[in-house]
Amino acid sequence: MKYKIMQFPKFIALICVLVFSLHIAFAQSLPYTIVDTDVSEFYSDDDIISPPDAGLPFYGQDAWYVGNQPSYTDNGNGTITDNITGLMWQKEMQEKITYADAYIKADTLTLGTYTDWRVPTIKELYSLILFTGRVQGATYVEKFIDVDYFDQPLGNTDLGEREIDAQTWSSTQYIGLTMNGDSTVFGVNFIDGRIKGYPKYKPGSSNTISKTMYFRMVRGNPEYGINNFIANQDETISDIATGLMWQEADDGLLRNWEESLSYAESLELGDYNDWRLPNAKELQSIVDYSRSPQTSNSPAIDPLFSTTEIEDPNGNAGQYPYFWTSTTHQDGINPYSSAVYIAFGEAQGIMLDKLLDVHGAGAQRSDPKSGDIDDYPQYFGPQGDVRYVYNAVRCVRNVNSSSLETNFIKNPGINIYPIPATSFLKIETNDDLPHQLEIYSIEGQLLESQEISNSSRIDLSHLGAGVYFINIDKHGIRKFIKI
Repeated sequence: MKYKIMQFPKFIALICVLVFSLHIAFAQSLPYTIVDTDVSEFYSDDDIISPPDAGLPFYGQDAWYVGNQPSYTDNGNGTITDNITGLMWQKEMQEKITYADAYIKADTLTLGTYTDWRVPTIKELYSLILFTGRVQGATYVEKFIDVDYFDQPLGNTDLGEREIDAQTWSSTQYIGLTMNGDSTVFGVNFIDGRIKGYPKYKPGSSNTISKTMYFRMVRGNPEYGINNFIANQDETISDIATGLMWQEADDGLLRNWEESLSYAESLELGDYNDWRLPNAKELQSIVDYSRSPQTSNSPAIDPLFSTTEIEDPNGNAGQYPYFWTSTTHQDGINPYSSAVYIAFGEAQGIMLDKLLDVHGAGAQRSDPKSGDIDDYPQYFGPQGDVRYVYNAVRCVRNVNSSSLETNFIKNPGINIYPIPATSFLKIETNDDLPHQLEIYSIEGQLLESQEISNSSRIDLSHLGAGVYFINIDKHGIRKFIKI
């Protein structure tokens, strides 16, 4: 039997219109829509793997959850529009300039007939990062930004720079100090895939010689990056700006990456059981860059959240753990062995035998996914980044993932998400039996039919944007929008 919308009972058709009109309005009203990381591969702690089934190791990582896929429009006038965030970007960056000169440039820039350009905040700038990037020393670099749309230079090796010395600065200054008491600005490195705080002045210049960095100007959507938190009084916090719901307090335990994925997938909190480990861009969205241990005696997160306090490697109180994300960070000799974390406390390292805040609270770096807890902390790289390996977890879920997901013919044994669908659709059943999946156009034309089993991941990339119907074993039918 082929389903057409006119064959539905009138009251069901009405529900379709009301529910999905609401969903579209909800999505369009989000001022701070998180762009997905673009990750589609699956990883263990040392290799690429096949998509793991529910309950197996490494289930629940970044690629399982398909968010708002990156989408850009080249306007043909030196500007690029991000179709997800509503931000418009400068396509090319010229030579490196100082922090002060960047504001002069933004105020005087006329590009694409627009004059309202600004230096982006760190949250605006981070919206452009893609974790399909990869760096392996000087032998291989795949940039962490869409190079089909954005010009992203490397560091100038003719001037003695490394290729990764191509950081893009934001307008967000660190409210604390890094290194040896340096005034610091946050930037994104689209060559090695990190957020770090970088000193504004050259070392040894007594704050008299300004450093230069790349800048990419932005305009539009002034609300992007501004959170709107609501405490739900059930140990959860909703961010109305992003459409995400968060675990209010971490559970005080530190885990490796595999254990963190498992914990998030099994969490039941606030009457919800669809929690997951957030990807890098989701977790960074809740950093509060107006707070830090140095200045507010707190982690860099809204005080509505509760964060476990830990001792730093020197045994000093007042430090906070790094928090895992579900995103693999492809960096190093084995590019699959590390995962991204966000430092809500100081991003510490050892330089000249001193433990310092080298990159600032709110930095994004990465740790090995696994290791013997007795072997850590260790120290890595030119700033001696502290590596813990056993980090904290703060879980996330979509605010609208259950309230707007509707079965028109009830079949509670089958869950389908995300809705609206993007490139992939994930289908979970409560049994191990095979099921027949059919996808129909809105006119009732059968587009494809395939057998599925528990935790199937369906590739929809060949379907164009539009409205489709799913039929499973002639029992459950759902309407979804491919965007």
